[in-house]
Amino acid sequence: MARNKVEICGVDTSKLPVLKNQEMRILFQQYQAGDITARQKLVNGNLRLVLSVIQRFNNRGECVDDLFQVGCIGLMKAIDNFDLGQNVKFSTYAVPMIIGEIRRYLRDNNPIRVSRSLRDIAYKALQVRDQLTNQHSREPTIHEISERLHVPKEDVVFALDAIQDPVSLFEPVYQDGGDPIFVMDQLSDDKEKDIEWVEEIALKEAMGKLNGREKMILSMRFFEGKTQMEVAQEIGISQAQVSRLEKAAIQQMHKFIT
Repeated sequence: MARNKVEICGVDTSKLPVLKNQEMRILFQQYQAGDITARQKLVNGNLRLVLSVIQRFNNRGECVDDLFQVGCIGLMKAIDNFDLGQNVKFSTYAVPMIIGEIRRYLRDNNPIRVSRSLRDIAYKALQVRDQLTNQHSREPTIHEISERLHVPKEDVVFALDAIQDPVSLFEPVYQDGGDPIFVMDQLSDDKEKDIEWVEEIALKEAMGKLNGREKMILSMRFFEGKTQMEVAQEIGISQAQVSRLEKAAIQQMHKFIT
């Protein structure tokens, strides 16, 4: 059955290739051995990931071409940093990086700048709302949310009203025949709080087995979309150390999951 033709940035999406797992593995081996043409094939073969992600941002009124280009930057970062040695599907690794790149673009280009502290309150309020709803089987009141957060009711109302496009942390944005990949907004500057957010996702049991530094590295790498070099600079260790810790953490998580 022929696919509908849709052009984004001059790309006919109906003609985008689809790579099989073995094909992708061979291309990664070739690219990591120095074959630059393999990188372009990996980009072209995974553009559908970018298309899947940008669909959830359509209601923002942003130019789809712009979002597509920004998403492609996230895809290329994922390709450049993907480790074949880890037992992780490339789509699972790439989608959070694509989301992170688009989120940063939207944040930096938002004409109505909402303060970081206000966004933090808003998204913590959304998290607490979900927790209280599960506990009491009903929608909580603003008073209950503010009491749990220890902030004034007025601040909760103002914060929720100020953010645009509030979403659930557990909203699926991509599914490739297996477990869905969820939206995870890493908004706080407090790294310990970032770790708490990460532990709320489906892999929280496995994440809970890691130490603080390992959790932080996985949070920054997989959910904030940062490169190993950026992580190394931020926490004050070498890129090689980040790579070793990341690999060890993923292997440890895999043991608990499988």
